Amino acid sequence: MNSEWKEFLGNAGAEFNGAGISHFGNPKRELSVALSGTVFADLSHYGLVSVFGEDAESFLQGQFTNDIRMVDEQHSQLSGYCSAKGRLLAVFRIFRSGDSYYLCLPDDMVDAVIKRLRMYILRARVTVNNACDSFIHIGVSGADAERDLAEYAGPLPQQVDHTVQQDQQVVVRVAGAHPSFEIFTDLERAKALWDRLNVRSAPVGSDAWQFLDIQAGVPMIYPTTTELFIPQMTNLQLVGGVSFKKGCYPGQEIVARTQYLGKLKRHMYKVRIAGDARPVPGQELFAGNDTEQSAGNVVSSAPHPEGGYAALVVLKSAIADAGAELRLGAVDGQPVTLEQLPYSLQNEE
Repeated sequence: MNSEWKEFLGNAGAEFNGAGISHFGNPKRELSVALSGTVFADLSHYGLVSVFGEDAESFLQGQFTNDIRMVDEQHSQLSGYCSAKGRLLAVFRIFRSGDSYYLCLPDDMVDAVIKRLRMYILRARVTVNNACDSFIHIGVSGADAERDLAEYAGPLPQQVDHTVQQDQQVVVRVAGAHPSFEIFTDLERAKALWDRLNVRSAPVGSDAWQFLDIQAGVPMIYPTTTELFIPQMTNLQLVGGVSFKKGCYPGQEIVARTQYLGKLKRHMYKVRIAGDARPVPGQELFAGNDTEQSAGNVVSSAPHPEGGYAALVVLKSAIADAGAELRLGAVDGQPVTLEQLPYSLQNEE
């Protein structure tokens, strides 16, 4: 995190936790406001990877699950990076600014993605760098988010994944129950935006923003879930993160075969998990009295404003359809209850 930005946030009451902000003094209230009000958050717990050079587009087109040719200064996209076995190594949002593509993903995934991309550059005229200091990254979400942000940034993107850029500032509209935006900007403009938003909206920590992503059904991959899921298990194709027409990339045959043969037996679901222990990405779920075989795994989690945790989990579809009793970690673990996703699992491309 930029040291001057960190000092600014500290003076604004931020409590820090690793690469990001834990809260601004009242985490329970922040979660509640995130559910029903308008909030803004520092998103420094996400990092950036920059990819630029004469061959950047063709290089990335051969690496990721989505069609990079569709990314320009008006359009971003979610995308995935797979192993040769079709298992997700990372999920990220990719946008373009100037002559560079930027991959936005959890901070603790940045180094691994850079290392792997560099392995495949070979003779391509491409440079891959850590770009975490290139922008200050802020999220805004809520019923009044569009009004409040437009007063500062002017015209805003009207569709999810679309972007508006001005003077090297990028505004991306992202999925959410309320209008939601992510802003990539410089230090001085970030300070000005923060002060303006603080008049009528509430600052929140990383957990509150993670809760909003879970409500939107957007998956993310962490070090503990690398190579655990194929893209369709995380519904990545349902949130615009997979193109089945773009051509080859690592694992593409497996991803395509799964799609067209209809053999997928696991999907991602939104759940509520009771108890005080926070679910960990990759943690197993169990159904009924079956102690031998797990029913699925946690993708991501965040505290729920009404107690317990909200989570996204990859689960065997037959178990979900049967309404079996679900538990976290063991057959006598924390109770898990299925909730409605904001999109249909039948909405296949």
